[in-house]
Amino acid sequence: MTSTQAEIDRSQLGTLSVLAWIGDPSEAHDIPYLLAYTLGDGPGGREAGEAAARGLLEEIGLPIGDVVMDGTRNPAGFPVQILLEGNQIALTLPGMNAQCTAPDEWVAAADESGQAYFLFATRAWPEAVPGRPVDAKTLQAFAGDEEVLTASAHCVLTVRRLQK
Repeated sequence: MTSTQAEIDRSQLGTLSVLAWIGDPSEAHDIPYLLAYTLGDGPGGREAGEAAARGLLEEIGLPIGDVVMDGTRNPAGFPVQILLEGNQIALTLPGMNAQCTAPDEWVAAADESGQAYFLFATRAWPEAVPGRPVDAKTLQAFAGDEEVLTASAHCVLTVRRLQK
């Protein structure tokens, strides 16, 4: 069964959070990652938030699973945008946006490559509350979990900057 736009209630997402990190530079893995996820704190709870996340991704044309979309070919026409100003990341999706602060190493890696690997997890992550640090072990347990990865949308995006 396919969802239609009318069936998707974005308010069910609850809090949309974003987290930025890079891989281990000592292993030549300094890719800037950006993860979007819901806390599952919407009016319908965790399950409704996860369903809304899946519906949103379907609505904007991002497949869930092991397909990696290339948003760098036509960045202006892609439904997900990243804007970086200083250490502030603004993530824009149709009808919504979220912000986070990027660590210096993320900014440096994004400046060098001009790209970031973006994941939108459909699994709620209520433990990763905005404003509280997430340690590397907790991040690895969530973002490295096979079920989380296969239930996420994956994209490579251009990291855009404001014109000066």
